[in-house]
Amino acid sequence: MKKFDLNIDRMLENWDAFHAIREIIANALDEQILTGTREIAISHDGDGQWHIRDFGRGLRHEHFTMNENQEKLGHSGLIGKFGVGLKDALATFDRLGIETHIRSKFCDVSFDRSEKHDFSDVVTLHACISDPSDQAFVGTEFILKGCSIEDIEKAKRLFLRFSGEESLEKTQYGEVLRKAGKVSFIYINGVRVAEEENFLFSYNITSLTAAIKKALNRERTNVGRTAYSDRVKSILLASSSEEVAKALVDDLGNFGSGTLHDEMKWTDVSVHASKITNTSGNILFLTDEEIMDAPRFVEEARASGRQIITIPSTVKERLLGQVDTEGNAIQDLGHFVSEWNDCFEFKFVPPEKLLQTEKSIFDMTGRLAELVGGIPSRVQSVKVSETMRPETGSFSEACGLWTGTDIIIKRSELTSIESYASVLLHEIAHVRSGETDITIGFERELTSFLGMVATKALRTASADTKIVAISNNDSCIPEIGNTMQQLQTANSDPTPAKKAGFWARLLGNT
Repeated sequence: MKKFDLNIDRMLENWDAFHAIREIIANALDEQILTGTREIAISHDGDGQWHIRDFGRGLRHEHFTMNENQEKLGHSGLIGKFGVGLKDALATFDRLGIETHIRSKFCDVSFDRSEKHDFSDVVTLHACISDPSDQAFVGTEFILKGCSIEDIEKAKRLFLRFSGEESLEKTQYGEVLRKAGKVSFIYINGVRVAEEENFLFSYNITSLTAAIKKALNRERTNVGRTAYSDRVKSILLASSSEEVAKALVDDLGNFGSGTLHDEMKWTDVSVHASKITNTSGNILFLTDEEIMDAPRFVEEARASGRQIITIPSTVKERLLGQVDTEGNAIQDLGHFVSEWNDCFEFKFVPPEKLLQTEKSIFDMTGRLAELVGGIPSRVQSVKVSETMRPETGSFSEACGLWTGTDIIIKRSELTSIESYASVLLHEIAHVRSGETDITIGFERELTSFLGMVATKALRTASADTKIVAISNNDSCIPEIGNTMQQLQTANSDPTPAKKAGFWARLLGNT
C-alpha cells in the first residue's frame, strides 16, 4: 500500500454530506457522458453502505492531484472542470466521519489521517492506495458508510437526471423544463444552481455565458438571477414548441390580475410566444382597453370559436404589423374587424322585385324612421339583401348592417313589421351613436329611441277613440292599464331589438 498526501486538513465547514455526495455523482455523470457508457448506478447494500458507480475508464491515483481537467474543459456539456470537486468531497466525508472506499481496475483506495512526510506535527488526509482487488472491474465505484438515505436523496435532487422534471424543448442554449412542483429550478449542465419562486418553467442552461462562468462558485449554489436571466431569455426566444408558447401566452391571461410569471414580464419573450401561438389561427389578441371598447367584436370572436388572449399594450405595440413564425398576419382587433367586414356577401333586391307583402312593409321605412326623428342624413339609402354572410362563414349571422354609407337589411326580416322595424331602428341607433353593439353609447341611443317611440305611441293612443271613450265607458281603463304595463315591460327588456320591435308594433296597433 502506498499513501498519497491529499494535502487537506479541515475545510468546507459549511458543507453537509449531500454536498460531497453531489460531487461524486457529478464526476460519475461526466464520465458517463465522456465515455458513452451506461447509466450510473446508485444503490444500497445490506451492510448499510451506499454505492455510487459509473461504468467508464476507472479512477487512477493521479486523479487525486488538484488541477483543471483539460478533457473536461474542452467539452461544453460536462459538470466538473476545476479539479477540486473530488478532494472537496473527500475532505467533507473525513470531517463528518463517513467512511469512504474506492474501487477501480487500477487500484483500491481507502483514507486516513497521517503525519505529513518529514513534518510529524502536521496531520493531513491521505489516500491509501493498494493494488486492485479485481483487475476486470469496470468503471469506478465509491462505497460510503455512515451517510443516510436522506443525504443520498438530497444529493440526487440537485441533478436534473433525478429531478423528475420533463424536458419540453431543447435549444442551442439549453432546455425548457416542465417543473415538477411549485418552485422552479435553474440547472447548469444538469446541476441545480438556483431556485425561482415565480418562474413558469424550470431551465437547464447548457451554453454558459461569461457572467454565468464568473458567478459559478465552488459550491455551485446561490447563483444570482442577474447571471443567468439573459441565457433563460435566449432559451425562450430560441424555442419553437407550440406547447411552450401556449403555456407562456396562456400566462398572459394573468396580466390583468397582476399574477404574471416573471418570464412574461420580458416583452421580447411575450412577443415571441405570441407569434408562435398565432399560427393556430384560432385566437385573438386584445388589450384590456380593447375588450372594454369593442365588446361587439369580442362577442363575435367568442361566437366564432376564437380564444381571447389578453396582452399588455407594450406587447400589442410590438406585434403591430408583424407576422407569425409561418408568415401569417397577427390576429389582433384590426385584423379581426377587417375579416368581419370582408365576410359579408350581398345580393341586393330592388324594391320592385319584392313580394307585395314585403314591399308593403318596406314602404313603411320612412314612417318607422320618423318614430326616432327620421333617417339620418348620413344614410344614403336603405337596401334589402337576399344574403348577408355565407352560411359556411365562421361569424354569426347578421340581420342588418350599417356600412358607413348605407343600411342593409336581410330580406328575411320583411316577414313582419315588428321584425323589420326592430332591425331598422337598431341600425339607425348605430348611425346616430357611432357606436358598435354592447357599448354604453349604443345603449344610450337605444334608450333615447325608446323614449321617442313611447311619446309618439302615447300621443297616438290619446287620440284614439278608445281613449276618448274613457269619459263615457269605464271599461276602457283596464285596456289602457294593460298598454302601460306593456310599455313598462318593453323598457325593461334587455334585448335592444325586442325593445324597438315592441314600440313599432305598438304604434302599428294604435
